[in-house]
Amino acid sequence: MLIFNIKYMKKINLFQKAACAMGVLLTIGCTDLEETTYSELSESNFYKTELELVQANLRPFTHMQAWLAWSGQNGYYYHNELSADQTAWPQKGRHGYDNADHIRQHYHTWTEQEGRLNSAWRLMWTGLGFVNTAIESIEAVDAASIGVTPERLASIVAEAKVLRAYHYMKIMDMWGNVPIVTTVGEPNNPATASREEVFTFIEQELLENVEKLQPLSPKLIGRMSRAVGYSILSELYLNAEVWSGTPRWEESVMYSDKVINGDGGSLTGNIALDQDPLGPFNNTNEDSPENIFQFPFSRKNDFGYDWRSFYMGFSNMTAALDVNYSGNNAFVVVPTAFNAYKENDIRKQEWFLFGPQYKLGTDEPILGSEEYNGQPFIYVNNIRRNTEGQTGEGSMTDGEENSGARFHKYRSGTQDDPNYLEGDYVIYRLTEMYFNKAEALMRLNNGNATQEAVDLINQSKVRYFTADDWVDEAYTTSTLTMEELLAERGREFIFEGKRRTDLIRFGAFTTNSWWDHEPSGDPNLTLYPIPFRQLQANPNLVQNPGY
Repeated sequence: MLIFNIKYMKKINLFQKAACAMGVLLTIGCTDLEETTYSELSESNFYKTELELVQANLRPFTHMQAWLAWSGQNGYYYHNELSADQTAWPQKGRHGYDNADHIRQHYHTWTEQEGRLNSAWRLMWTGLGFVNTAIESIEAVDAASIGVTPERLASIVAEAKVLRAYHYMKIMDMWGNVPIVTTVGEPNNPATASREEVFTFIEQELLENVEKLQPLSPKLIGRMSRAVGYSILSELYLNAEVWSGTPRWEESVMYSDKVINGDGGSLTGNIALDQDPLGPFNNTNEDSPENIFQFPFSRKNDFGYDWRSFYMGFSNMTAALDVNYSGNNAFVVVPTAFNAYKENDIRKQEWFLFGPQYKLGTDEPILGSEEYNGQPFIYVNNIRRNTEGQTGEGSMTDGEENSGARFHKYRSGTQDDPNYLEGDYVIYRLTEMYFNKAEALMRLNNGNATQEAVDLINQSKVRYFTADDWVDEAYTTSTLTMEELLAERGREFIFEGKRRTDLIRFGAFTTNSWWDHEPSGDPNLTLYPIPFRQLQANPNLVQNPGY
């Protein structure tokens, strides 16, 4: 597997300056930024080879996994999943109350004082500072002096600018009205721009640079390829009505098509849906024909991928999977989300841990360690105090160690597997482009399914049912309603960090009920508040409405 070689030797105070210049309140100091502590190298003379230019781009990308993946940090993933209708982090006995942070996410009762929200802001804006620093530094390089063509240098700069656009798209998704900063150190306290202005900036950045990117190929894994740029544009235009006030469905169709038709390249020669339900998520998923953009983690290169903090159970579960890591027994599947899968759906059988748990390959039961200490351990589809005789739906404070079905979509392999913990975290895959195009086509048709939209969704769904079952499961133009499309999108992309955004686009985030969550009806909750500590640090920031 191709993996980053991180040797980014640039002065660390440049990155610190980048973050502080955006008004980001960090735990590191924001003074004495002109002092050269670690190196006498200047920005203009540091880069000597093309490899060093590429490494400059990889620094902000490796930072991005801290807020985008389920690495255990409190970034975009945490908020986009726990505020939606599929996963939750309930209190389980003496574990997981955590100042009620996760409870407020589930019930949509957060405030501007949320520490985890402030962490997300810091992580994402610091990453944006890293990107701006890389862009400025690379643009200052004389191409001829390091033996690259002007076109190649422009392509490397384009990678960084598309990565900046992606950062801004996710920041805009969470907070809407935010500053636009492209120069390190200028201005010191940037003012808030409207969401519409941010959208326009992102769109321009993408359109000016996407065709300069290289086509997706194995050497581009984990980097901004043309297929990635097209995928970002597909997502941007799919959400344009929410993010800018103007629908752009035709453009979403166009860029989805570019990916589907292979115009952006492929990891495997021909981009295609993976017919293996676990293919995009197993520990050799860099070979999946449908994956487009992913974090290339690798245990062999000391950057091994695991999901222990959010999704792995306590140490008793290590024997069930034959792994050497355990976790916080944190995220669980919301009961109504698990019920959304039919029993004959292969996704329900393969993507979840549910029911009695056994030591891998045996009939020896795993034993509980908390409420079920010494008893056979059984994951149940409810979140309540069963050991105390509680009935009903329960609540976020009523969990037990075995509450809820659990994550099993990604597979690390067993400890004797040569590819153990070599799996990548997928950001975009081809299936999403099928769903994006189908949704845009339906919206262009007044919310009614066209035959093309039905065919696109059926090409995805057919992978998860036997031939006998498929007769009754295939969608038609009558059965594929907008409500059903949202439900099927949820079933397909569960655990992939996309659900809050989807619910908002379908108008369901503040109007739908799920499990014990009752809708607020407050449209202001579709944006998070600017964290209070950031408002204190930058007086030019403007708080979002309703907070």
